[in-house]
Amino acid sequence: MNQNLISKKKTVPFSSIFMITFLAIFVQSCGVNNIPTYDEDVKAKWSQILNQYQRRADLVPMLVNTVKGYAAHEKSVLVEVTEARAKVTQTTIPADILTNKAAFAQFQQNQAGLSGALSKLMVVMEKYPDLKANQNFLELQSQLEGTENRISVARRDYIAAVQKYNTEIRTFPGIIWKMIVHKDALVKENFTADDSVKKAPEVKF
Repeated sequence: MNQNLISKKKTVPFSSIFMITFLAIFVQSCGVNNIPTYDEDVKAKWSQILNQYQRRADLVPMLVNTVKGYAAHEKSVLVEVTEARAKVTQTTIPADILTNKAAFAQFQQNQAGLSGALSKLMVVMEKYPDLKANQNFLELQSQLEGTENRISVARRDYIAAVQKYNTEIRTFPGIIWKMIVHKDALVKENFTADDSVKKAPEVKF
């Protein structure tokens, strides 16, 4: 009889451990953590975009000053670049920008405006061989090209992360967890192609 009691006592902790293990595996595999995990990934990718756009904005004043020394009469293009940069740097980015359609669209429009102005400046600079041979200009141009490449990569990664997150909160079982656990999860805004950037600027010599 004592052996039976000991036997029963031994099975209790085992069953408890089994249940805890089962619940832990279930929670991990059922997808309840997917939404916050994907959300953090989107935020990380967004931070990379902001970093690269800031890097580009920091290069613009040095680029404009260098160009002025060789092509001061290209005033309209230089003013356009300067004003486009001002829009980018002076615009306040709200905390909810990733779920704020209007704010996100404004951010994208401002950045597209600077991209277009810089593209036009680079085309105009083709008229100035001396400037193109200037070491400082070549270094700035190289840095700008590298930054534009990093922006493209950062945007690509962000777009993929947002697609994954938005799909999760709209499909099963993520939509269930959104209704029950993650009620504050909102669809995030994504970048769209901008025709003004895709079209090469027309420059008349």
